[in-house]
Amino acid sequence: TIVFLYKRPYVESFEETPLLVAVLTYMGYGILTVFGYLRDFLRHWNIEKCHVAKERAEQKDFVPLYQDFENFYTRNLYMRIRDNWNRPICSVPGAKMDLVQRVSPDYNWTFQHTGKVVKDVINMGSYNYLGFAENNGACAEASLQATHKYGVGVSSTRCEMGNLNIHEEMEQLVARFLGVESAMAFGMGFATNSMNIPALTGKGCLILSDELNHASLVLGARLSGSTIRVFKHNNMQSLEKLLRDAIVHGQPRTHRPWKKILIVVEGIYSMEGSIVRLPEVIALKKRYKAYLYLDEAHSIGALGPNGRGVVDYFGLDPKDVDIMMGTFTKSFGAAGGYIGGKKDLIDYLRKHSHSALYATSMSPPVVQQIITSMKIIMGEDGTKLGADRLRQLSENTIYFRQRLREMGFIIYGNNDSPVVPLMLYMPAKIGAFGREMLKRNIGTVVVGFPATPIIESRARFCISAAHTREMLDKVSLQSITVKKSPVSVMMRCPSSTKLKVRVKI
Repeated sequence: TIVFLYKRPYVESFEETPLLVAVLTYMGYGILTVFGYLRDFLRHWNIEKCHVAKERAEQKDFVPLYQDFENFYTRNLYMRIRDNWNRPICSVPGAKMDLVQRVSPDYNWTFQHTGKVVKDVINMGSYNYLGFAENNGACAEASLQATHKYGVGVSSTRCEMGNLNIHEEMEQLVARFLGVESAMAFGMGFATNSMNIPALTGKGCLILSDELNHASLVLGARLSGSTIRVFKHNNMQSLEKLLRDAIVHGQPRTHRPWKKILIVVEGIYSMEGSIVRLPEVIALKKRYKAYLYLDEAHSIGALGPNGRGVVDYFGLDPKDVDIMMGTFTKSFGAAGGYIGGKKDLIDYLRKHSHSALYATSMSPPVVQQIITSMKIIMGEDGTKLGADRLRQLSENTIYFRQRLREMGFIIYGNNDSPVVPLMLYMPAKIGAFGREMLKRNIGTVVVGFPATPIIESRARFCISAAHTREMLDKVSLQSITVKKSPVSVMMRCPSSTKLKVRVKI
């Protein structure tokens, strides 16, 4: 058993769903399911209009287009909460934003714009951790100059006619920022995972994946053709058992040694707010001679004293991570992703990655946004703006989490994680909480099954350095005010270890 003493406190908050809440949640889904089948019966006899796409009669005898229950869930449950997602934003998605108001006459199947705009909505749903998603300042000015010089698009791949000098500059800067030999950028964060993992592993290889890994990692693992085994979230005993079994038994049937064992984890898990136990993962990786793939989409720029992610957070050596992946879509206010590591690795990916060979190059103004924001974080712009934003993000995160706990909310994740899931549990609360918060000019993301376990629906707040204390106070106070409405949220008394249900939060 590996015992690792962290250089800094590592505190996570996870509470099992109380039995009463679990029972009531299952009852809620059961009632919705019964009414869903009743509505399907009415649709079958054309008493109620069905808005969902359906197969033609001749198609049903061959390959159905939809899975039965998946389609049923979308028709009758998911559509009820969809109005909380995809609201059109008509301003910069910064700490505050303007939303286009819309209504739905048919349970969120279609929307009608009212022409009204909801002003100054506090944005608690964007991954704008350092506040670089803005239309003024150094980043915006530099991107504007890049647009005048290069245009807005390259219209070619990097290996043909789409390789600009600022692409080279950006990759060298990313490598220096991460502390690795070389780095390579891609135009899409999702494709960085889904298209590069198949280039790194294949048949005869084993991928050990955390059960809560992002869909892009799951897709990449499946496309690779490798054998996939899943270990419990952040559970080092589960990971070590899989590693031991892989070494002892080898490949199925032949029992030959695996060509490669790749451990795949994330820095911050976007639905849980938890931080990977990286020191222990690295220790296991070294002991069993495996490789480590680290996805820092949410942690790069948002963690560590220098903003260099979870490796910086724990004070580890970047060379201990074989493949360092991350995105520019969050802390940098841009788009795309990157992979960093040894020069041999990056040279290999330039020749074998589908995302590198077939995808259009990144837009020049986007590249310039990355360069400028990264230099600000590193302090190479000659100011302390980057350090101030990193400190502000850390202070905001700790403050907001503490406020919610003091009010009795059940929240998940690590104390230093800017992703703050607030547990709702009941299916009826998912849409209602988002609507009630929006009435109070607070934009939140509410998440339910299948993105979360069926009894662990939640609202997810994303903290930014651009948020002020006044904004965070308003969000926390309005979350409590929502309890005076018909919305009920799971609560617990801060002074007691027993979990309690407050019927009207």
